[in-house]
Amino acid sequence: MPVNERSLIGQEVAGYYIEDIVGKGGMAVVYLALDPRLSRRVALKILNPVLSVDDRFRQRFILESRTVASIEHPNIIPIYEANADADGVLYIAMRYVDGLDLRRLIYDRGPLPLDQAAHLFAQTAAALDAAHAHDLIHRDVKPANILLAGDHVYLTDFGITKHRSSISGLTQTDQFIGTPRYMSPEQINKEHIDGRCDQYALACVVHEALSGRLPFQRENDIALLWAHLAEQPVPLSSLRPDLPPEVDAVMMRALAKAPEQRFDSCAEFVGELREAMGVGGGPFGSYRPAPPSGPQPASHGGPRGASPGGSPSDPQPAPPAGQHAGQHAGQHAGLYAAPVAVSGAGPGTGPGTGPGAGPGARRRAGGQGSGPQAPPGGPGGPLSPYTAPTQPSQPSAPRRGRPGRLPIVAATLVAAVAALALVAMIVLGHRGDTWARYQAGAAAPLSFEYPGDWSVRTHQDLFAVASPRAAEFEDLFVAGQGADWSAVSGIVADDPDAASGLYVQVSDTLDATANSEQMKATLEGLLPGEVDLGRPVQDQVGPSPATRYDGSLRDPGTGARLGIVGYVVDRKPKSVLVMYFCARNTCDDATQARIRQSVRLS
Repeated sequence: MPVNERSLIGQEVAGYYIEDIVGKGGMAVVYLALDPRLSRRVALKILNPVLSVDDRFRQRFILESRTVASIEHPNIIPIYEANADADGVLYIAMRYVDGLDLRRLIYDRGPLPLDQAAHLFAQTAAALDAAHAHDLIHRDVKPANILLAGDHVYLTDFGITKHRSSISGLTQTDQFIGTPRYMSPEQINKEHIDGRCDQYALACVVHEALSGRLPFQRENDIALLWAHLAEQPVPLSSLRPDLPPEVDAVMMRALAKAPEQRFDSCAEFVGELREAMGVGGGPFGSYRPAPPSGPQPASHGGPRGASPGGSPSDPQPAPPAGQHAGQHAGQHAGLYAAPVAVSGAGPGTGPGTGPGAGPGARRRAGGQGSGPQAPPGGPGGPLSPYTAPTQPSQPSAPRRGRPGRLPIVAATLVAAVAALALVAMIVLGHRGDTWARYQAGAAAPLSFEYPGDWSVRTHQDLFAVASPRAAEFEDLFVAGQGADWSAVSGIVADDPDAASGLYVQVSDTLDATANSEQMKATLEGLLPGEVDLGRPVQDQVGPSPATRYDGSLRDPGTGARLGIVGYVVDRKPKSVLVMYFCARNTCDDATQARIRQSVRLS
């Protein structure tokens, strides 16, 4: 890589055409690049060539980047490729995120509202726990590595991770991996580390997001590192009076000097924090951003990718929103222009790609546009116009003088209201017979029919869910393990008929030949809870052969349970999960049968 990193603009590197610099740091430069093979823009992170001299680092970087790429999680930045070019320079191509990062959000708006903080950190914790479950430790959790596509979190910069059996510290090139402002004591001391060092860093980020200041602020890095090792942070409640003192106890535990004194997982930490703050109402709290209005331009690419990493100082503020990528040259990565939104955006949802996508559907990076509402009519055809029967005429009593017009108008209005009421009753009576069709997209490469009184939520290019309560189930499925089931538990208890629907996801971890135990392990990596499955049987969805797995999905915390009927279809390049769920022990009903028979893979 040339010393002048701008010299690569307009050049081809490892099959990618460099368009601009997104940002740069001490260890890497991140470029906006075009992948001509798939006609998509990516964030191409090119590491400093000096790192390639370290053979151990080189091998670990490629191996662990590919391991991260194999993790299917909605809050981990998708990695497309990690390798070395012809000259041996390391690079990693990932999703390009056109949005803010958390540091810019704090810089622009100051301390975050409690609901919004709970919303963001629940997703961040889920991403970290997913990495830890694969024996990967991030080691550089900081606001600049928490990217925001609307209200959706992407944790990035997994390109320099470490297995939990490794020892942190310096590489052979004397590069200190991590950022002193958020570095755990064991990482500073070059001791053995595990996922609890990421929890410590996350707690530092939480402290900054809730108070506008770091737990330790010193004039130089030596004093800062010493503070992490030996000093106690200022209690949050003293910096922000609306925080209850219970928050201090949670933060002190997550910021404990000894790892064994911290929480067992990041999700447990954020769950305790949310409870202490009094924030509930679903996996993301009750936070819902205000929807944008008016026509908005479409984004020219997917989400913006990672920060360069490795710099001990945080990046500088981003240029004003709306500037073209070409105007971002020289800015540090991790701080981005304001996200481009689409009209009709709303909270907690990805864009719908088929009929029935609710008005709350919003643009997620890499997703499809919202489809129109389902047209009327269905298998039974359009409704016939209603004609009232003709009444026999009756002789009228003789009247004195000219008859008034008011009684005639009143009678006409009464008749019209009665006719409209009757038509409404007929329409409502037939509504359950009206079905719509979901059109295939990146998240769900198939079409299927669903009841007309359901809605569809397509979450970026990750999954699609159709249900009478699609918004609540989207929040559940996007949260993964450790999800808050409270909203769905209420639906199961109060309106079990509404606790049903269809969930569709593609994943290269799905195997249509897997036995029940293997599929259980796979689904527990994709779904929010404990999975129990019976023996697989050969079946089909629509005309496509599939392996069927009947069982249940259960919240280990509350015991709330959904019955599931899952079909795994072997499809290249990734298999497809088509899963019907309901609030009963068995979901093999007429609705499930009709949906299954209507599926057509694209």
